[in-house]
Amino acid sequence: MKDKDDNIIYVGKAISLKNRVRQYFRKNNKTARIEKMVSLIDHFEYIVTDNEAEALILECNLIKKNRPKFNVLLKDDKSYPYIRVDIKEEYPSVYITRRLRNDGAKYFGPYANPGSAKEMVDFIKKRFKIRQCRNFKSNKRVCLNYHIGRCLGPCANNVSKEEYMKQIEQIMMFLEGKIDGIKKELENDMKKAAAEQKYEEAADIRDKIMAIENISQKQKVSNINANDIDVIGIARNELYVCVEVFFVRGSKMIGREHYFLNELRDMTNKEIISGFIKQYYVGNANTPSKIMIEEEIEDEEILSNILSEEADKKVEIKSPKRGEKLRFVEMAKNNARVTLENNAQDKYEILNELKEILNLNKFPNKIETFDISNISGTNIVAGMCVLQDGKINKSLSRRFKVKTVFGQDDPRCMEEVIERRIKRSLDSASSGFGKLPDLIFVDGGITQIRAALEACKKCNVVIPIYGMVKNDKHRTRALINEGKIEIPLSENAMNLITRFQDTVHDTAIEYHRKLRDKGMLKSTLDDIEGIGEKKKQLLLKQFGSVEKIKSAKIEELMQVKGVNERLAKNIVDTLKKG
Repeated sequence: MKDKDDNIIYVGKAISLKNRVRQYFRKNNKTARIEKMVSLIDHFEYIVTDNEAEALILECNLIKKNRPKFNVLLKDDKSYPYIRVDIKEEYPSVYITRRLRNDGAKYFGPYANPGSAKEMVDFIKKRFKIRQCRNFKSNKRVCLNYHIGRCLGPCANNVSKEEYMKQIEQIMMFLEGKIDGIKKELENDMKKAAAEQKYEEAADIRDKIMAIENISQKQKVSNINANDIDVIGIARNELYVCVEVFFVRGSKMIGREHYFLNELRDMTNKEIISGFIKQYYVGNANTPSKIMIEEEIEDEEILSNILSEEADKKVEIKSPKRGEKLRFVEMAKNNARVTLENNAQDKYEILNELKEILNLNKFPNKIETFDISNISGTNIVAGMCVLQDGKINKSLSRRFKVKTVFGQDDPRCMEEVIERRIKRSLDSASSGFGKLPDLIFVDGGITQIRAALEACKKCNVVIPIYGMVKNDKHRTRALINEGKIEIPLSENAMNLITRFQDTVHDTAIEYHRKLRDKGMLKSTLDDIEGIGEKKKQLLLKQFGSVEKIKSAKIEELMQVKGVNERLAKNIVDTLKKG
């Protein structure tokens, strides 16, 4: 169960989803906790499994990973710890975390025994002398760890970045289990130090080698990048392809994602999977060791080599024929089919409802909506958003500056913008606007509808136009037609239109705000000959505001770099006139 922000608030399992879900919405016999949970539910997501035991395991894994606030019985259960190295930091640190994020950092684990993870981090900090402060700051004085030989002191520039990063690289080799490689590297460093008669440094490296050998025999490190598998399933219909990705870690499924792709009717499943793997994994820092798919793809070997090189480990792309791995592939494929059916049904029903109720001649695969934004007739702009095949496609959104209307006249602005938009498609079907829409919604009432119809008339095209009107609380109330008649729609259709209206409103408002803020940055200093952007910034930095510059003396202005006596006098004279 998810809230309106798509956060998971509860994970459960059931043989019959219908019966289970119905229990939560009965009027009687609900605890305060259930009532609160139900009030927050916005939508559901479900995963189909083969049996009850599998559902139970999946439920536990998802609860461990997501920590839903209403799964109280498992609240004390702990997720496994990982060791995190943030290689994006200037001087990275090493510490334990229980949260895995796709943030570019390196994660090692999971460690079934938290004590083992702590022992490993303590060993690293003792032997590799990296910083132990969580928030790195440059200081003139080093901390106690430096004085007792437990830190190299990067905060006081006592170690070069290259030397520090060499330590980090050795730590990551150690955590990845590449003991032979790190031993060889350290042995070379030890011989070099001995040859240069740096015997204390050589002895320290020798002790480090011995300590690494001891701890590597004592505990086996399980690297997340060595034992993880992604399973890809695919399903398709006439409009869409759904790609489902299951994340399997340590033989347990811990989560999934799905992606909808369109305009792929002429491609085979093999081609789609190959293209998806390229887009999804190439350049992805968290590529798994195995990617399992239902059938072999032509460029499998090349892709494996590229991903292996990027991830600095062996990455295999496999199509299993039997056993548990095949079962996971079939499970991913089955869920892709279910997800696609649900998605297609919801969208088809809404679009079909619009076609029937609005009496359209054809299916409204492409719907566009427009909104005008201005304050007292200044910086007049418009936003356009597109509903493509039942889904809001933000990449097709467009913004307009109104060019021919001066003053606050929203209907005339609407007419100008829609006329310009239609002409773009008429002039070139390959323009960024694509083909003409099957239906247009305008943010507003009858005057905006008539303005949009006038734009269509000027361009000699016929497009159905409807207005989106709001109630006193500024929420979408209904669609209306040219005759001011409100159109009754289902709750699902109204929810979609509400999101559509909110999206175009936000697009217009954001553009207006951007232009307004840009205008506010303009200063009276811009009108003074001899002052460019650089001098303006120097003056404002020196004095703090235009008013303080105005009251400054010529001698004070001349202290700013690039301001001579002539320019200083010009500044004073111009600002006093203003």
